[in-house]
Amino acid sequence: MPTISMFYGIVIYLYFFDNERHKLAHVHARYQGQEASFSIADGTVLSGEIPRSQTRLVQAWIEIHRDALFADWELAVNGEPPFPIDPLR
Repeated sequence: MPTISMFYGIVIYLYFFDNERHKLAHVHARYQGQEASFSIADGTVLSGEIPRSQTRLVQAWIEIHRDALFADWELAVNGEPPFPIDPLR
């Protein structure tokens, strides 16, 4: 479970070989013990829940870094370590 970014108390990570459950590219976000999965394509919450303001921050971050996230997704589902991605500032 490599962490690819952290900002405002939110940890963003990917799992290796994680292309079975949701069947589409996604990232996981953890904030104060809560977790959610987000589609890389459009930022939709696929499962779980984090507070609304943190959800919006994750969605904005996904919008900014979509191309890098798709590249990291491909690495992770093939068992290769993804690259860190700049945090939201």
